[in-house]
Amino acid sequence: MSVLFDPFAAAFVQRALVGGALVAVVCAVVGTWVVLRGMAFLGEAMAHGMLPGIAVATLTGFPPVVGAAVSAAAMSLGVGALQRRGRLSADTSIGLLFVASLSLGVIVISASRSFATDASAILFGDILAIERGDLVLLAVAAAVTLLVAAAGHRSFVALAVDPRQAQLLGLRPRLAHILLVGLVTLAVVSAYQAVGSLLVVGMLLGPAVAAGAWTRRIVPTMTLAAVIGTVAVAVGLVLSWHLGTAAGATVAFTAICSCAASTGIRALVRPTRPALDERTA
Repeated sequence: MSVLFDPFAAAFVQRALVGGALVAVVCAVVGTWVVLRGMAFLGEAMAHGMLPGIAVATLTGFPPVVGAAVSAAAMSLGVGALQRRGRLSADTSIGLLFVASLSLGVIVISASRSFATDASAILFGDILAIERGDLVLLAVAAAVTLLVAAAGHRSFVALAVDPRQAQLLGLRPRLAHILLVGLVTLAVVSAYQAVGSLLVVGMLLGPAVAAGAWTRRIVPTMTLAAVIGTVAVAVGLVLSWHLGTAAGATVAFTAICSCAASTGIRALVRPTRPALDERTA
């Protein structure tokens, strides 16, 4: 047992665990809606679309989280604008801006000769470098996520089931969609320090899918996903400590493995049990 708990004797690992748990809560709530609404591609695009903003902020001395937020917001606004004015499908709009943002980020990084270390932290995260100030920001992000998810739950459910019916019921599905995109943006921005822009989608999807194998209701799925995500963070940190691997990548990989393990165990226990769907919200 001491092998399991030895890493957590270090203060920086304790901060990493707390920060990772807060990320797990945010990603559990948002990831459940991402799975239900089929927004995984948007989450991936948001995560990669942060790269130019983070790069510019780092080079100019601004906090990277500010650049990440600006880039992610620009991505979400750009997707909406292309869909409204260009009449493009959602995946086409996201794909165009995804490639443009990622390319711009690589251009900014390649233009700087002293950016290699920072680029690695941006892409793959540095959960062991989380400080007390980062924990405060993550706690605020978790609180905002929970409040918005609770306030908009009925509208989100109606949007997932039938947007036209939601409109007839006066639940404002367009506003609900905007709020969901905002939650995805908040999740990827708050989680990128822990697992990096390339791996954040693993925390969004892995625990949510793992939890969805055991429950068909939304709130219990979010709760179970938060627990699974927190366990994935703890296991990932222990494995990283003993194997000498990158902590953020190990955490993200553990989150994905939790999805595979949960699905496999559920299939053995009760093969006919369906996964989470929006009809039983």
